[in-house]
Amino acid sequence: MPKYVAFLRAINVGGHTVKMDYLRGLFEAAGFAKVETFIASGNVVFDTRSKNTQALEQKIERHLRKILGYEVRTFVRDTSELVAVANYKPFNETELSAAGNTLYVGFLPEEPSSEAKRKLLLVSSATDEFAVHGREVYWLCRTSFSESTVSGALLEKTLGLSATFRNVNTVRRIAAKYS
Repeated sequence: MPKYVAFLRAINVGGHTVKMDYLRGLFEAAGFAKVETFIASGNVVFDTRSKNTQALEQKIERHLRKILGYEVRTFVRDTSELVAVANYKPFNETELSAAGNTLYVGFLPEEPSSEAKRKLLLVSSATDEFAVHGREVYWLCRTSFSESTVSGALLEKTLGLSATFRNVNTVRRIAAKYS
């Protein structure tokens, strides 16, 4: 049975606190098997026979909205996709390993349009640089996240797409553990 990772937006941020054992139970109630959570930031690993990630995203979103009472945007990747995301190097190694620099991965529902990619490049600065590869946006932040003038909300508006962001180290740890 294929293994997937759901990256959830609006879990344990903005006053929406959900215990991980409860979240696992919600996924099990939705019919998923071998459900695990990975750190308390809305990363859920599960097995299912379905191979349609878009249908899985919609199913999870409907189920969580019904139970939790608010929208939880969901971005699903199978483990082979996640390995590719974790291994992708959008910037040179010197930039990626420089002290104070952090790489974030933004999961999107679809690949952004050419116009959205162009707009994203306009947001780039000496502090924040972006690269798009498929359904992911890579954000190299050369300062602390709290000091950046860029936010996830600004990036969503710029791209015209919903997104959720994770530190690349988290993505790599999930990929290594479950691939």
